[in-house]
Amino acid sequence: METTEASTQGTPLFQLRDAQVVRGGRTILSVDHFDLAEGEHVALLGPNGAGKSTFIQLLTREVFPMHRDEPPVRFRGQARPLLTDIKQALGIVSATMHDQVRVHLPVIEIVCGGLFGTLGLPRHVEVDDEARAKALDALDRLGIAELADRDVMTLSTGQVRRVLVARELMSDPKILIFDEPCTGLDPEGMYHVRNTMRLLAEEGRSVVLVTHYPEDIIPAIDRVLLIKDSVVFADGPKADLLTGDEMTQLFGVPLEVDERDGWYAMRGRY
Repeated sequence: METTEASTQGTPLFQLRDAQVVRGGRTILSVDHFDLAEGEHVALLGPNGAGKSTFIQLLTREVFPMHRDEPPVRFRGQARPLLTDIKQALGIVSATMHDQVRVHLPVIEIVCGGLFGTLGLPRHVEVDDEARAKALDALDRLGIAELADRDVMTLSTGQVRRVLVARELMSDPKILIFDEPCTGLDPEGMYHVRNTMRLLAEEGRSVVLVTHYPEDIIPAIDRVLLIKDSVVFADGPKADLLTGDEMTQLFGVPLEVDERDGWYAMRGRY
């Protein structure tokens, strides 16, 4: 299995060694070797049920691997990091989180909720000037400052997805995990979410993308992991892995891949 040069420099942000997650006697994910360096970007690509979400849950400590004498998962070299340190370093945006937005609240309150890990402000908590200024700055950086006072339930799906990114920025995370970020979006929404990932990568944050589609992989992401049948079977530069032959093997149907200006597009071969 290939590893990138960046993953060998200094203490990795995340380090996985012989990490296996077993449920009901069945291995649902097996990772032999994975390092993610500070500031590095990576995309996890694979079909439904391949193990992509379990991989992310290993990083976030939502699931745990089988015990090993040598700890299978390390965060910044630590075998037993504080969960608060991991949560402070990570920001997560997903379609699942979007589904939880079912309250009539101003966007500014949704964003400020990121300071408390809640969707909206906790009871009896008000938005002070400092928190509001920080939230407005996050919205402005994503190009949606004009939405601050809008009811979040009146926004388009793509706008809500960017509001959730702004919410994550309240804790100034070093890593942004995007789990199927373009699910349910129209072309306009996809454009803005992908552009948001580009902006965050330019700020020096690590972008970890989970997706089915090469189209979601922004040019700043050069490294791709291919996951199928609960195994990471390839890890390397996207120029080597985003090919028709590799995608055909990954998804089990004949596919072709085109590249233009660092963006990739996949289509069926009939």
